[in-house]
Amino acid sequence: MDSLDRRLLNMIQEDFPLTEEPYAEIGRRLGLTEKEVLERLTRLKKRGIIRRIGAVFDLRQLGYTSTLCAMQVPAERLNEVAAVVNGFLGVTHNYLREDTYNMWFTLIGPSRKYLEEVMASIEARTGLAVMELPAEKSYKIRVKFNMDEGSS
Repeated sequence: MDSLDRRLLNMIQEDFPLTEEPYAEIGRRLGLTEKEVLERLTRLKKRGIIRRIGAVFDLRQLGYTSTLCAMQVPAERLNEVAAVVNGFLGVTHNYLREDTYNMWFTLIGPSRKYLEEVMASIEARTGLAVMELPAEKSYKIRVKFNMDEGSS
């Protein structure tokens, strides 16, 4: 990773341009073409340095609600149950934990009723209970990884 990659990573975390051609704008700021920016981002993603590029919205401000869910899934059914759970719009962050409740996911939807319907559908299709852990208070932590050389 060279210094341009580091500057690019800092820029997309902190100051992503909201324009019709954001990668062209980033390129202009860095002295690169849009194609060069996209090639660098693609390479960084292939190396696993970038997992995803996307916006983070305040779902409550948009009128949505969410909840954390957990399931006890037998090891031999993990792929099958993950496919069912991931098939619903609004399921995010589905991951495994080494615990009795081994499958965890966040469910986001336009209403409390929608969340209940999805959880009931998951239970009906898998035959497994969904434990719901609704948030009692929301905390937002901003994280930025400073990619400047010598920073830690």
